[in-house]
Parts: sequence; structure tokens; C-alpha cells
Amino acid sequence: MLQATEFLRLMRFITKSHEACIQTICREYRLTMMEATIITFLRNNPSVDTAADIAELRMLSKGQVSQAVESLVRKGLVTRQPDASDRRRIHLLLCEKSIPVTDSIDVIQRQFLAGIFDGFSENEMECFAVFHERIMENVRRLSEKNERKKECT
Repeated sequence: MLQATEFLRLMRFITKSHEACIQTICREYRLTMMEATIITFLRNNPSVDTAADIAELRMLSKGQVSQAVESLVRKGLVTRQPDASDRRRIHLLLCEKSIPVTDSIDVIQRQFLAGIFDGFSENEMECFAVFHERIMENVRRLSEKNERKKECT
């Protein structure tokens, strides 16, 4: 039976390994980890493109995200675009100047995933995708349950 400690350790180990891969991009393009995280997020999630979205979905500090977005705008890697129907909502778009960074991110992520899933069969990958989705749904429910408990106290 999988122990909570082992599971949490695995998740942390995967996160640290991914961060180490992203550090190579940070050094090459002179980005902070937060800036690289934002560029990666925008690259992988083009329809979820506001600073608030990034902060919420990646569970990051709004202040840190805002600071990094400002830096990325100054560097010409990201631009802001007001929403057509709600001018308070600002979309973040990757600029053409970010293409070398996003290309590097794509390569690093493919290598990272290939390394993690080395030796997995196609059937095992399909099972993993199903398990992953079920775990995510369970975590969402637990999180909502915990939030409701906080509201009641």
C-alpha cells in the first residue's frame, strides 16, 4: 500500500526534477524561475491567460506573478491585451520574441516526460492518464470540502 509520505515525496521529487530542467532555460535566457513558469504556463495553456488564472491554477502568489509579468512585459516576451467585453480583465500573450524560449521549453518538457515515462507501454500510459484524471478529481473534491470547512469556522 502506498504511504502518504512516499506519495508526497514522489510529487516533490518530480517537481524538483522539473524545476532543475527549467533552470537551464532560466540561465540561457536570463529569466527567473517565476518568469519561466509563467511563459511555460502560457505556452501550455493558451486559453487560460490572465495573471489571476496563473496564480490560481499554479497556486502561486498573486504578487509574485504580477511582478514577474511586469518583468516579462519589460523584456518584450509578454504583452497585455484588455478583454474585449471586460476591460478589467487583462489577457497575457506571448510575443514573437518569446519563440526561442518556448521552443526550448517544448524540447525540455518532451525530454522530461520521456525520461519519467521511460519503459512505459502505451497501455500503461493510457492507464496512467485515467488514474491521473481520477486523482485530480478526488483532490478537487477534497480541496472543496476543506474550503467549506474553513468557511464554517
